[in-house]
Amino acid sequence: MEVNVSYLGDVQFEAEARGHKIVCDQPLEAGGADEGMTPPEFLLASLATCAGFYAVQYLRARNLPSAGLRVKVVAEKALQPARLDHFVITVQAPGITQDRDVEGIRRSAEKCLVKNTMLIPPSISVAVEAPATAALEQVT
Repeated sequence: MEVNVSYLGDVQFEAEARGHKIVCDQPLEAGGADEGMTPPEFLLASLATCAGFYAVQYLRARNLPSAGLRVKVVAEKALQPARLDHFVITVQAPGITQDRDVEGIRRSAEKCLVKNTMLIPPSISVAVEAPATAALEQVT
């Protein structure tokens, strides 16, 4: 899996994966043009769409209605270090009336790849690639 991000200027970036592109920006009050979601909003969107995918898989497997399905994710900002915390995923499944299906949808959403990645912290490394001449100029 790979995503490439290009700097567009000011506080905007463009993310591209498999030929699909989205713009990341900041709100006006943070110096942006408000032309796209912020990185934390992308994280919430990723979690919500992943949970929604698994919920729909449950519904499809049982020939239950999936029209109108919505997923909301909220999180709180936490400090030291700055991060998001206390995520709540709410799946709204209109037309589902049986308790067993409500529980089935919940169990399915629990299988979300993004959620599980966040629960079991992955290893993350940061590398910087810069031309050798730039590195030499900064040293002198």
